Amino acid sequence: MHYEKLENGTVCSAQGFEAAGIIAGLKESGKEDMAVIYSATACQFAGSYTQNAFAAAPVVYCKQVHKNSKTIHACIINSGNANACTGRQGWTNASHMAADTADLLNIDPSEVLVFSTGRIGVPLPMEIVKAGIKKCCEARNATGGAKAAEAIMTTDTVAKSIAVKIDIDGTDVIIGGMSKGAGMIAPKMKTAEKEATMLAYITTDVLLEEGLLSEILDQSLNQSFNRITIDGDTSTNDSFICMANGLAGNSMIRRGSAEAAKFQEAFNYVAAELARMLILDAEGATRFVEVKVVGAENDGDAETCAKAIANSLLCKTAWFGADPNWGRILDAAGYSGVNINTGEFNLYYSGVQVVKSGQDAGLSEDEMYKLINRDEIFLEVDLGLVDGEYTAWTCDLSYEYVKINAEYRT
Repeated sequence: MHYEKLENGTVCSAQGFEAAGIIAGLKESGKEDMAVIYSATACQFAGSYTQNAFAAAPVVYCKQVHKNSKTIHACIINSGNANACTGRQGWTNASHMAADTADLLNIDPSEVLVFSTGRIGVPLPMEIVKAGIKKCCEARNATGGAKAAEAIMTTDTVAKSIAVKIDIDGTDVIIGGMSKGAGMIAPKMKTAEKEATMLAYITTDVLLEEGLLSEILDQSLNQSFNRITIDGDTSTNDSFICMANGLAGNSMIRRGSAEAAKFQEAFNYVAAELARMLILDAEGATRFVEVKVVGAENDGDAETCAKAIANSLLCKTAWFGADPNWGRILDAAGYSGVNINTGEFNLYYSGVQVVKSGQDAGLSEDEMYKLINRDEIFLEVDLGLVDGEYTAWTCDLSYEYVKINAEYRT
């Protein structure tokens, strides 16, 4: 590894970034519900967004900013209301959020990205939002990252932040990040240039060649947020943003260089850790589950099979009950639609073979129970064909998940 994890790292760990998390009054709980991330120095930026056909108004707004702006200064975020499925008024409200933030920070509205998360179909109470934006912008400071991470939470139980340091030609470069999401998580994001809720933000003071940041973010997706699934539901508001202000003073990183590869490795780590934190804090989850599929005809087939297993309700409830019933895993692999050499199919629980050549490998029920009754379960599925592989991260499905989502509105 070419990077060092920083203690108590946040989106403010990189030079020049400020943030805040405040109570605006959008949540009935009375907890923090509005955040801002800001850099006085203009930032290169990259982003990826949900492919849901009902993409929320702030997602549509952000995509427009991506088309028309080369740099940004700020992200304004509210929780407690998704501003999704709210028609033309939703677009107008998202635009007003950008304009109000820009006015308070003395920047152009085209340099502000807007994000919302929470209940779908309810118009934003704009008087509360406007006052919250003012309070948020006034409260911003270089130590506000932790509060910002709290303010974007919805059904999350813990705030999620991280930062790492990496040496680029003798200069320290920082990559910091925060994320939120515990339910309605099965991101299928694409970078903007290509066209519960999960929100994620990475800030860095690195200096990069123009356009490289988008390539770096895009490359990280299948190793991080697009790898996870909690419940198979893709949100209307999923967004992943990176801002780079260049204040570290490093020699510019260019495409294809050794320094670009080193930075990519550190960036992938930050994105993957933020994604993994979402699974560890999934609604009602008691177990983290890694599903690695190997021996597929290609990587795409491996992904299809891994996601079928990871999203199977029968598999997820079995993991919750520590039931080592491997038949459910074979069933999910079998209906995934990919080619399988059933006579060469193998399955391993935490490195121990439980299925050999498509049949029981002879382990006792007690031995398999010990392998599955763990906080973190690691499954390897070998389809017995070529060398395609993919790893998905998911969790079990508990009574608490049903309770949370049955009572979400009430």
